[in-house]
Amino acid sequence: MPSARNSATAPSPVPKPGAPGGTTVAGISLPWQLAGLAALFLTLAAALIYSGASSARQVSDPGELVRWGLPFAKAIHNVSVATVVGGLIFAVGILPKNIGGSRSREKDADAPEHPAFARALAVAAAAGAVWTLSAVAVLVLTYADVAGQGLSGDAEFTRSLVYFMTDIETGKAWLAVTIIAAVVTTALFGVRSLTGLAFTLLLALIGLIPTALIGHSSSSSDHEGAINSLGLHLVGVSTWVGGIIMLAVLSGILTGSRSKGMPDITEQTLRRFSALAGFAFVLVFASGVINAAIRVTNPADLFGSPYGQLIVAKSLATLVLGGIGFMHRQWVIPQLGKNGSLSARRVLWQLVLVELLVMGATSGLAVALGRSAPPQPTTYAPDASPSFILSGYELPPELTPERWLTEWRFDWLWVGVALFGAVSYIMGIIKVRKRGDKWSWFRAVNWFIGLVVLTYITSGPPAVYGRVLFSAHMVDHMALTMVAPIFLVLGAPVTLALRALPARGEGTHGSRGLREWLLLFVHSRFSQIVTHPLFAAANFAGSIVLFYYSDLFGLAMREHVGHELMNVHFLLTGYIFVLSMIGSDPLPRRAPYPMRLLLLLATMGFHAFFGVAIMGGTGLLAADYFGNLGRAWGPSAIGDQQLGGAVAWGIGEVPTLLVAIGVAVMWSRSDERETRRVDRAADRNNDADLSAYNDMFARLADRDAKMASRTAQTSKPGQPSRLAQHEGEAAGRTAAGRSTAKRTTTDPAGRTTAESSTAGRSTAERTSGGAAGRSTAERTSGGAAGRTAAESSTAERTTTDPAGQTEPNTKLEGR
Repeated sequence: MPSARNSATAPSPVPKPGAPGGTTVAGISLPWQLAGLAALFLTLAAALIYSGASSARQVSDPGELVRWGLPFAKAIHNVSVATVVGGLIFAVGILPKNIGGSRSREKDADAPEHPAFARALAVAAAAGAVWTLSAVAVLVLTYADVAGQGLSGDAEFTRSLVYFMTDIETGKAWLAVTIIAAVVTTALFGVRSLTGLAFTLLLALIGLIPTALIGHSSSSSDHEGAINSLGLHLVGVSTWVGGIIMLAVLSGILTGSRSKGMPDITEQTLRRFSALAGFAFVLVFASGVINAAIRVTNPADLFGSPYGQLIVAKSLATLVLGGIGFMHRQWVIPQLGKNGSLSARRVLWQLVLVELLVMGATSGLAVALGRSAPPQPTTYAPDASPSFILSGYELPPELTPERWLTEWRFDWLWVGVALFGAVSYIMGIIKVRKRGDKWSWFRAVNWFIGLVVLTYITSGPPAVYGRVLFSAHMVDHMALTMVAPIFLVLGAPVTLALRALPARGEGTHGSRGLREWLLLFVHSRFSQIVTHPLFAAANFAGSIVLFYYSDLFGLAMREHVGHELMNVHFLLTGYIFVLSMIGSDPLPRRAPYPMRLLLLLATMGFHAFFGVAIMGGTGLLAADYFGNLGRAWGPSAIGDQQLGGAVAWGIGEVPTLLVAIGVAVMWSRSDERETRRVDRAADRNNDADLSAYNDMFARLADRDAKMASRTAQTSKPGQPSRLAQHEGEAAGRTAAGRSTAKRTTTDPAGRTTAESSTAGRSTAERTSGGAAGRSTAERTSGGAAGRTAAESSTAERTTTDPAGQTEPNTKLEGR
């Protein structure tokens, strides 16, 4: 069986024509591609009728146009944003960019675009325009639905709509989606570089966040868990659905063209997307189950209510899609690797068509769920406590020592990050070991400890009590910044990824895989700035002051997005700082060891200053939050804040001291490695450096002798001879360190000779022989023993750490 790489570059056989309007070995026809939209609309209409979401309301009914128009507008919005995300993913990491196979960046820039790449971006740009228009439609229809009035063009409707967009959370969220969609669409019409398209993809994914913040999830009992699970769900769905749409749209182009010299890239494209689709399926199914468990707490409602029955139907459809993906991975992709397997191609496009239809129906069920009323109420109770109003949760029980282990509230965003990190790391180790290489168990253990610590910080007692106690929040913050990053950095995830991820070799036509993107980021200008030791230290210390002594702290405590961004910032800040100190992953530059210790001492002092300032402060930080929680147990708000200052001082110093010890150990080991390297080099070249050093003194002695001779010949009678001056100067230069080295060498014939040399003698004592000026070391021809420190020379050498980083190291060496 030919390899996947060879099959991707060989011209494909000419496909046999199939029945028009259906699926053939050459792809899926346009009418069948549109069948997915038909399945979406039909399922949506049926689900709305079944759940009663399309029925007229008893009070403030906006009319049939709004009741039916809003869910259909949302369905179009969801499909269009998925198409944009899928098209950008295919362009950025799956499809070849150019027709030519040059590896040169300049030549690739001039090469014509691959038709599949151009088609993907064209479809994504058109979908972006639909995304923008559908977002505007959803915004207007949502206002009409909330206001309970039909669409109108009068001044009062317009004035109220503007107020809805600028002052109401739901309106502001859809306005943000509209703006992001417009910016992404504009970029899709003008950007063609892979880096620019990657930023456009990131912006499109950010456009999913406002959607997750509104709806039923934002007012659930565990509203943060519901929002996080819904956000992960939207990312997975957009990736998965968008990828299937792209496969259907590009099906006629992926087979290539023999006349135009374009190879068949069907197997290559499907293999790359299949790996991504596997992660997307797990993310979609798991996040959907979590979100449903938060919304439906009574198991009887799962089968006894229309809302629960729609959830069951959607879950079963998702499992069917997962089974089809499993068939792709286990049978279709291996068969496509066989050159000329036309039956596998026909089955491939038939399965993709089935996926398209099932996904359309599943998307219709999802939109209907969003319009249906869940069994649990989604509004605040009239007697909600101050803590619930401010933080979204009731006050936890009084903090006791055992509750540092028992009080948990899972943050599904960080649980997902930890699980993804664990699974990816295990897969990387397996790939490395299959190749015959080894991976340090020390690194693996540290990585998994770091993930456990990260989960405890973000979902355990520090997170639960950090919402109501400043001292617990400071434990959470300091552990997130100083404890978890140490273990994660020692795990060396970037090094493992570079060893495990396959490189896209010649003939990739400008395509970039995960490994290429990772290397591009590591060596980018942005990475050079943020990982610079001085910047990392300044960001590590300075961001604490900017955060706590500004409105950012209160925003992070009140708003869910602000709280998650706070966690992301401080985790990355600590990770980059520790990486620049003791990390083995590749970096653009590293500071010398003395500078690292100085930076660590400076940060320790800054942490102490910050902690003392908090301990002595009398003004309450984020007073509108911590001062109004209604907490009846524990210390007062200001007393708890002062306790938090002591925590910042204590917890911040210990990890920093451990990092400093690590730097000292690495410095010592670096010196030992350099010493061994110098010794091995001396043994290989028979101490050529020492011979060159002695030859230098011999040349100096010969020069001084010639100068003295010329001075003696040109001096006049009665004047002091300049020879004495030269002798005095030479004696002053070489007065110290006078010694003799006896050295034995063995010539090729086996004869042993001995020679004596003097180093540092004055001009009068040197001779013109080759033995003058040599250093005082007793050596044998083995060259492995007997070096003494008769003279010292300062040499600046470069050392290379295990990750391939070059570091200057100046040291005093003696022989």
